[in-house]
Amino acid sequence: MSAKIENVTDKSFDYVIIGGGTAGLTLAARLSEDPSKTVCVLEAGDPNINDPAILAPAAYASQFGNKQYDWNFATTKQKFCSDRIFPWSRGRGLGGSSGINFYQWAKPPAEEIDDWESLGNPGWNWKNFQKYVQRAERFVEPAAELREKFKIPLHEGDLGTKGTLPISFPRTFSEAETYFMQTAKNAGISTAPRPYGGNPNGFFWMINSLDQQTSTRSYACTAYYMPNRDRPNLTVLTGAHVARIVSDEGTDGNLTITGVEFLHGEKGHVVYVKKEAIICAGALKSPQILELSGIGNRSVLEKVGVEVKVDLPGLGENMQEHIFGAFSWELKPEHDFLGFNELLNPIGLAQHKALYKNLKGALTMGIVSFSYSPLETVAGTSRAQEIYERARAQVDTLDPARTPTGLREQYAILLARLRPGVLPAGPGCEVTGVTTTAFGVSVEEGRSYFSWSYSMNHPLSRGHVHITSADPMVDPELDPHYFEHETDLDVFMEAAKFARNLVQHAPLKDMVAREVAPGPSVQTDEQLMQYVKETCSTSWHTCGTCSMMPRDKGGVVDHELRVYGTNNLRVVDLSIAPLHVASHTQSVVYAIAEQAADIIKGTFER
Repeated sequence: MSAKIENVTDKSFDYVIIGGGTAGLTLAARLSEDPSKTVCVLEAGDPNINDPAILAPAAYASQFGNKQYDWNFATTKQKFCSDRIFPWSRGRGLGGSSGINFYQWAKPPAEEIDDWESLGNPGWNWKNFQKYVQRAERFVEPAAELREKFKIPLHEGDLGTKGTLPISFPRTFSEAETYFMQTAKNAGISTAPRPYGGNPNGFFWMINSLDQQTSTRSYACTAYYMPNRDRPNLTVLTGAHVARIVSDEGTDGNLTITGVEFLHGEKGHVVYVKKEAIICAGALKSPQILELSGIGNRSVLEKVGVEVKVDLPGLGENMQEHIFGAFSWELKPEHDFLGFNELLNPIGLAQHKALYKNLKGALTMGIVSFSYSPLETVAGTSRAQEIYERARAQVDTLDPARTPTGLREQYAILLARLRPGVLPAGPGCEVTGVTTTAFGVSVEEGRSYFSWSYSMNHPLSRGHVHITSADPMVDPELDPHYFEHETDLDVFMEAAKFARNLVQHAPLKDMVAREVAPGPSVQTDEQLMQYVKETCSTSWHTCGTCSMMPRDKGGVVDHELRVYGTNNLRVVDLSIAPLHVASHTQSVVYAIAEQAADIIKGTFER
């Protein structure tokens, strides 16, 4: 399906896209719509086309740790999180992380996308986000019977129906979902007014990136590459590990990119650039490629012997990541609902594989019960005010001489999101109901289980990604600085307490047999904090490492996504997001790539 090395090596293309993941394939499809422009995509992984391990639904995390599908990164020891090293899975192969994610199709609050524009990026606002994300969306309505039974809204006008990527509600809902929703409402979470129209504050059913007709994964490879793979002007080479970008210094003092060096079959090759090189390697790899090419913080580059071509101190900084944890319970025997836990034993898995052939059973379900709430909702006004005051005091102590202007502006926005009584409130606390146990929790056959997961989506802590070697095969150092800013742990703990306390509300209150994780031995705040630190996980939503902000504020790319100090090099992926959002990020990546395509083609209108 993909090109051979002789189709690429020593050849010239108008656009060379580094990374065939979610953004890279979206961008390649759009740029190659013009038959007069040639597009080459370099992807380090394998094609993985028509692979059941990717297409089969409900196979959550089954690809993690497998080099066929996963880069299998890991963080440094996290000083403020029990010295843990966190595995950070990222998609490897055509489609990138859209091929191994958990299918969630969410959209951020409108004001949080508008915040990107306020940080110095004209045109990056909610109005344009909706325009471009709907260019990707092809929403398929649920079956009438399912819609009526679970009272599923269609979000008319807020979702695109003619786009490239099929999205839908799963074919099957567990009966447990209605109990999740009613319990959340009884705990004080109202229905989200417009979860796909800019206001996800509350509880709602979440759409999945699934093809409803087949109950298979819908992702960048199936939606953007496969329909366009035969275009004569589109060349996609897999197994191509980019080593560095080749450049000359122009008469204006900026770099002009002339080629891209890459490894293929352990041999070095080069492909030449006629118009632009575009890095779409994600928030962890895009900074690495830039640093290997001599673009980045002088001290980082000189330490590993890379010639400094553009001194860009903000590169690799401003890393932000969502984090989540979970609690699990066993249900009383009379409450025997269809759930993912049935897939955890060989007999149950075999039964549901047989049902799946007729598009029935647990393999046609998804994770759909979600809520987003401001801190005040989950912690109460008094505790939220206390956390806000503490956060403000910490921010006030920052040394202006050592804190980039852009970061100070971000903190001002984040404090406003935290502050009780300020509208619109930032719904940074996420709680999700799932019909199985948390990762690593053992189950008994014949029993039913469920979990509430909790997330913190507006981190104040800032991490980094930097190379430690000039060897492109050596992974960069990944350090998210989890909980370095104490406010993050404060908020995370309140979200955890709220999630755990949900079972004290009807109807789940009368349905629970026992708590299995963490269990009755964890009672005090100190014990709970230890459990939270030992069991929390990344949400795989890293952003900010090539932040789109003015250069003098710590930015790496401008509002047209062009890398500062270069004439024809851009970054198009989640790394450009300067400030994180209360949302799963799949839709955000598609929207970034769709808007970037118009910017590059010169058709973008603010």
